[in-house]
Amino acid sequence: MQVQRKYDAKTFLTAKTFLTEQMTRAQGLRLKRLSEEAYQPAQYARDLSSSEAARRIQVLEAEIELADSF
Repeated sequence: MQVQRKYDAKTFLTAKTFLTEQMTRAQGLRLKRLSEEAYQPAQYARDLSSSEAARRIQVLEAEIELADSF
């Protein structure tokens, strides 16, 4: 059985915009602080997309939480 999805232009454009939209100022500040706290300054870059910044923030938070658990 094959499932057909209905094409939703609004959802597609919103997702595409999120992938290409530059990170917010708040994301930039948080990412910079977390990268310094995790001793990984290379994780911060000014030209990241919003989605890449969110991914890096999530990864750094998990690494810091893991390190704090020891």
